[in-house]
Amino acid sequence: MLCLSLCYMMVKEALHERSNLLDIAPHLSAPLPIMLPVYKWWQLPYYWAGIKMYDLVAGVQCLKSSYVLSKKKALELFPMLKKDKLVGAIVYYDGQHNDARMNLAIALTAARHGAAMANYTEVVHLLKKTDAGTGKEKVCGARCRDVVTGNEFDVRAKCVINATGPFTDSLRKMDDVKNANICQPSAGVHIVIPGYYSPDNMGLLDPATSDGRVIFFLPWEKMTIAGTTDTPTEVTAHPIPMEEDINFILNEVRNYLSPDVEVRRGDVLAAWSGIRPLVTDPNSKDTQSICRNHIVHISDSGLLHTCGGKWTTYRSMAEETLDAAVSAHGLGGGPSKTVGLMLEGGKDWSPTMYIRLVQDYGLENEVAQHLAATYGGKAFEVAKMARVTGKRWPIVGKRLVSEFPYIESEVRYAVKEYACTAIDVIARRTRLGFLNVQAADEALPRIVEIMGKMLDWSEQKRTEELEAAKKFLYFEMGYRSRSEQLTNTSEITLDTQEVARYTKRFHKFDKDSKGFITTVDVQRVLQNIGVQIDENALHEILNEVDLNKNGQVELNEFLQLMSAVQKGQVSDNRLAILMKTAEESLDLRGPVSVDRSGGGV
Repeated sequence: MLCLSLCYMMVKEALHERSNLLDIAPHLSAPLPIMLPVYKWWQLPYYWAGIKMYDLVAGVQCLKSSYVLSKKKALELFPMLKKDKLVGAIVYYDGQHNDARMNLAIALTAARHGAAMANYTEVVHLLKKTDAGTGKEKVCGARCRDVVTGNEFDVRAKCVINATGPFTDSLRKMDDVKNANICQPSAGVHIVIPGYYSPDNMGLLDPATSDGRVIFFLPWEKMTIAGTTDTPTEVTAHPIPMEEDINFILNEVRNYLSPDVEVRRGDVLAAWSGIRPLVTDPNSKDTQSICRNHIVHISDSGLLHTCGGKWTTYRSMAEETLDAAVSAHGLGGGPSKTVGLMLEGGKDWSPTMYIRLVQDYGLENEVAQHLAATYGGKAFEVAKMARVTGKRWPIVGKRLVSEFPYIESEVRYAVKEYACTAIDVIARRTRLGFLNVQAADEALPRIVEIMGKMLDWSEQKRTEELEAAKKFLYFEMGYRSRSEQLTNTSEITLDTQEVARYTKRFHKFDKDSKGFITTVDVQRVLQNIGVQIDENALHEILNEVDLNKNGQVELNEFLQLMSAVQKGQVSDNRLAILMKTAEESLDLRGPVSVDRSGGGV
């Protein structure tokens, strides 16, 4: 009975906080319908009862009432769904938000209300003094280091709070080396695949995968995000997504999508791993069991720890933590005022404000919608910083990469939002690195150039920033896993006819039968069919397939590429698409355009 009551209170708290989050940051958060496909008749009443209880607990804060769908209606709303044995579906509503921007909005709002912010700062050690009354050592501050400059400084405080997520135990051991670990970190991998894998406004949830984990499949930033895994891991500031986790998610996605939809490994545009700070409660007699909620604990030295929890309940965690701090350390202060307190950008936002951005500044419609949804009422400040394009339309707002609505003025605005590195821009101010690692990589030189001018970076600093950001994309955002799908050891699994067909295609470019092609060969063919591509872009296109990096693409490398394309390990490869369309044009003697992001092979 006690367990049931605790579960009820946890759900009630989460639903209250979800409602508050939607109210205080309407530009960053929104309700999202999520479908549970049902493949056995007995599951329909079972899942329906559970979700209706969820609606009941939410009460007046219920976003929208859940409902049951017939098989026909479910397929209308989610046409990619597997039809075989489908009996129906249940749709419920949950909240979705832009987590990086939400985190920043909270920090900026705190700063506007008087909080002192310190970006890129780490704790070297805790400061302590002996309490005159008890003779015990009490924490009275922290020795900090500015990671950017290396400078160290002391911060004195009546109360120090450890709110460091998966790094909780590092601070606990700074306080007392004898403290046992309470954090049991778990890695959760997510992948991003093209938006055509899901409808624009309907998510999918699999509550029981092949190994019992929950998998979700949601529209996100006009792409599709799928996850997550749940694997014990070591605490690190640089978690790396593993190939086996990426393939696990893809396999689970395949189980729910129609056989007509080929789920390809090459369609994974980005992948990353996050660390969940699951904790055991040091206040509990059972110190081995994972706490299902957050905990607040005060050590003998007065160091206050807040650990565990989840994004949705961040505000209530903070309120409970500060209440404990006020009580334990005799601090002043009245009751919390954060329920209903609008976050940065939320106050002046409206669903139609993007129209004003288009009308007043001459921004593209897609760019204006993106700015409104990202910055809320502050979008006008970003628009004011946008440079004239020199085109008839759009008048202002040059994109960083053609297929995403991020514009150059966002880099300038990011510096105003405390961005210190190129990684900050591609991962923590914009979401480009999370949406498409290749596009982020292409945008990096321009991002570094803009930041370098604003922050007066030397050439060496610019090079270091570019290399650090590329390393981040390669290891932490899945670029390595993506690039490893095609290597110089990749197996060629083509049959005899396929080898002959692709060899014939290759020799249309290799007129001299050298056994390899260069940019000169490709340019000659393109000129014959009336297509022009920038020389630098052409070098990039060939470099993607030049596995031994000798400045040319050999026949064997081309066959490895085509084999990887057929197996779904590589998709949307520019050279493969270019050579296919060029071959067709030569056969038909008619020009065709080449699109980097579309076409078949």
